[in-house]
Amino acid sequence: MSDSDRRSTGDHGHDVIDPLSVAIVTVSSSRAAHVDDSPDDPGGDRIEACFEAAGHEVRDRVLVRDDYAAIRSAVRGLVNRREIDVVVTTGGTGVSADDVTPEAVSSLFERELPGFGELFRMRSWEEVGTRAMASRATAGLAVDTPVFCLPGSTNACETACEELIVPEAPHLAGVATTHRTE
Repeated sequence: MSDSDRRSTGDHGHDVIDPLSVAIVTVSSSRAAHVDDSPDDPGGDRIEACFEAAGHEVRDRVLVRDDYAAIRSAVRGLVNRREIDVVVTTGGTGVSADDVTPEAVSSLFERELPGFGELFRMRSWEEVGTRAMASRATAGLAVDTPVFCLPGSTNACETACEELIVPEAPHLAGVATTHRTE
């Protein structure tokens, strides 16, 4: 399906891309160490299931260790692919010394989407209480591509995708790339 076949105008007259082509980056040193063993990836699986249930296509899944350069390189490679509309990372958003996903990815942002992190923590408060403050989930636009950085928890991935990302990503991807069609 061509880009023009996937682009339409939503209820508010803004560009929408549907279905989306999605890439998922799982950040986990322990899982990356077991690449030959086909490591389990419950967070990535949950993200993929949420997007596919809404009719979108996951085009790529990448597994990297908790390393600034590896994370930045993986996300940079994906946002530079014109066929990828949205990138979602899972893992590395906590407060341990190894949790560097927000720093690695936000260095690529041309524009931040602070409302995502605020809404995610607000929604997480309802589920985990004060522990929500430890989440450094973030989002922004890199090469006109919405990028969302989620915790590694499967519940966090499900909450973020079902309640925030999947409903809004077609609009964000469409509006962020409107200038490409003009």
